[in-house]
Order: sequence, then C-alpha cells, then structure tokens
Amino acid sequence: MTTPLAIDCQHLTHRYGQFTAVDDLSLQVRCGETVGLLGPNGAGKTTVVRVLTTLTPVQSGHVLVFGLDSRRHTMDIRHNIGYVPQQLSIEAALTGRQNVELFARLYDVPRAQRSDRVDEALHAMQLLDVAEGLAGTYSGGMVRRLELAQALVNRPSLLILDEPTVGLDPIARDSVWAQVGRMQHEFGMTVLLTTHYMQEADALCDRVALMHHGQLQAVGSPAELKRTVSAQAHVAANAAPAATLEDVFRHYAGSDLGEDTSQTGLRAVRNSRRTARRVS
Repeated sequence: MTTPLAIDCQHLTHRYGQFTAVDDLSLQVRCGETVGLLGPNGAGKTTVVRVLTTLTPVQSGHVLVFGLDSRRHTMDIRHNIGYVPQQLSIEAALTGRQNVELFARLYDVPRAQRSDRVDEALHAMQLLDVAEGLAGTYSGGMVRRLELAQALVNRPSLLILDEPTVGLDPIARDSVWAQVGRMQHEFGMTVLLTTHYMQEADALCDRVALMHHGQLQAVGSPAELKRTVSAQAHVAANAAPAATLEDVFRHYAGSDLGEDTSQTGLRAVRNSRRTARRVS
C-alpha cells in the first residue's frame, strides 16, 4: 500500500525578478514523517516554506498539500497546517492565553470549541500555569513554546517550523522538541522543519532534503546520506572517519557558499539576529 503524501511538490520554480530562488524542485513528504529542509542561507528554503504555507503563490510547477492544489484550495490548506516562522509571531502586550486565542480566531476554530482548544494547546506546551502572564515576560524557551501553541491550536495535520530553535540554549531547544515530539506521537502530525543545527536534524528527522542554489542536491535519511559521504571520503582518502550530517552539508553545499550581497540577504541576516536577541 502506498503511503499517502502530506506534501507533493513537482517542478516548483520561483523567481524574484531575474533571480531564481527555487529551481525545478520536486519533493515528496509522506504523512507522519519528519523531514528537515537543510541548506545554507540563500538556498531557497524560506521560499519553499512560504509557498507551502500559501503565503507565496506558486509561479511554476505544482504543489499539493494532502492532495489539495495550492492554487485552488488555499484556505483549505491553511486549515490543515500550523506554521512557526523564524521571526517572532507573538504580541508581547498580550497574555499567553490571548496570543493563542488570537490564532484560534485566525484559524477559524469554531467558537464553541475555542476555549477548550486554547487550553489544550497551552497544556501541551506546558504553559497553562503561566497563561495569564504577559508574553513579554516569558523566557526565550517559553516564547518558542507559546508560538508552537499558536500553531497547534487548530490541530494541524502538517506542522511547518522555520528555524524554531534559533537563539535558544540547549535546554530550551530540548524542551521545544520534546513538546513537538509528544504532539506528533499523539496526533500523528507530519513535520517539516528548517534548521542550521545539524545535530538537531540528525536526531529528529526521518529524512533530510538538502538544497543549494535553489536546487535539491540530496534527499535521504541522515544515516543514508552519511554512509554515502563516508564511502566517497574513504575512496578519496583511503581511510576516513565516519561522516557526520555536518560533513554531508559541507559535501553538497560547503564548496561554493559565496557571499550574499543582496538586500534580501542583508534583511534576512538582520531579522535573524534581531530574533535571536529577543528570544535569548
């Protein structure tokens, strides 16, 4: 029996003027699996995420989310996904509960179910006891868990996480992933994440898809990709230690990283650093 697909991208191409951000990308994500979308800054990951979340329309190619065409079923797709962006999405002047209630309304959670859903999401992220406090007083790890509660309040079938642990210390990162893992186990969610923490991707992902210059360079389980790079290094060096996922990253992208001097790149760096400062 064929495992149903949560995401089916076929020949996705997206350009900003003369610049091709995503170049003929085809990628499938099976229901229930965790897939890491990896690559250096400027590889095209954020554009892919924005297309999958319907924030950016498909220019060329086809994108299906649970069989729904993203060109024709935008609102249906949005009701099936939860999204945690890299930049902060909470309102510091609201309480934790009010932040989640706002997203419950945005996701069109039925009024009769809204209160229970908000409590459920806060409880899942272990924030129920601090829900009445202002979000601006939360620690970095609590802020990220609050954003997860916002993303989970509609019980999404697909959770998309864009650098969800940027700026967090190791303990806070572990806490965030423990909550995600618990929710995935309980509800069978599919998870697509981007991260620059290779150990994180290695431990969490069933498969990783590595992008560079807008193109998909490699797809496979972390173990498969590490074995491939180890075998190639062994042939080249005649005796090489086992490869890590960081070695895989460098193998496919590290030899031609270059400098991104575009305003888009500069803004992305500035926003990322601002985010890191605010959640640290």
